[in-house]
Amino acid sequence: MSQYDEKTLKKVQEIELSILKDFIKLCDENDITYFGIAGTGIGALRHKGFIPWDDDIDVAMPRADHDRFVKLAKEKWADKYYVLNGMEDPNYPLLTTRWVLKGTTFIEEPLKNIDCQFGIFLDIYPLDKIPDDEKLFKRQARQAFFWSKLLVLRSIPYPVLPFGGIKAKLVHAICAVVHALMVACRISKKKLYKMCLDVSTQYNRLENTKRIDFLCDTTAYMNIHSTEGMFPLVEYDFEDIKVKFPGNIKENLTLEYGDYMTLPPEDKRRNHYPYKLDFGKYE
Repeated sequence: MSQYDEKTLKKVQEIELSILKDFIKLCDENDITYFGIAGTGIGALRHKGFIPWDDDIDVAMPRADHDRFVKLAKEKWADKYYVLNGMEDPNYPLLTTRWVLKGTTFIEEPLKNIDCQFGIFLDIYPLDKIPDDEKLFKRQARQAFFWSKLLVLRSIPYPVLPFGGIKAKLVHAICAVVHALMVACRISKKKLYKMCLDVSTQYNRLENTKRIDFLCDTTAYMNIHSTEGMFPLVEYDFEDIKVKFPGNIKENLTLEYGDYMTLPPEDKRRNHYPYKLDFGKYE
């Protein structure tokens, strides 16, 4: 796997940190709730900043705050950033939202053949309520898996798989057939995105639930957040700023990663080394 040289990785991290600072400024000025998650949480707790080899920042927001952020970002920061998600560009095959720095290019290998304007970005995960009834949630999880994978396959015939060997070849063969059939039948990317969105948001009308989730990931179980203990949010050092995290961030990270404070072996230290990278005027 290709790796960054130290200077290039440092530059990517510096630009992403500057995007995060603008993001926090917009959120704080408009009373929008956000918090760091996943590797950004590990970085804050273990390194007081970026995981040394990491090249992205992950934040999450309740759906209502996400929608307010998108509206305000488009109104107030359109000269510097653009919003990228399936609503703004139907070619974008994911359910996350990216806040992208204009004039830069950052194209990940799995996305290299997608006709989409990719740049250096902040990754934003909109979180939706999920039912307390486990049977209802499992049904929702199955629906989210089905529609989100179809959305990816509509654009990517050979998606990245967490396994290899004969099994991967067989799965890729099936994926390629499904992709070809959807293209031949002109299945709408926008409609697939809407199906994913409808599945994700179907329980947001409930007044209170014990959990919120980003359902359309590798699985619907990767990004579950307990609302008990989440608030008040807490601040941790992240490089030269303070970033908000859930009050129960340590419990969340333990559930997702186990012993997250121990460095993984070198062969497990992965990032999103790009197929194409251009800093533009930020060089």
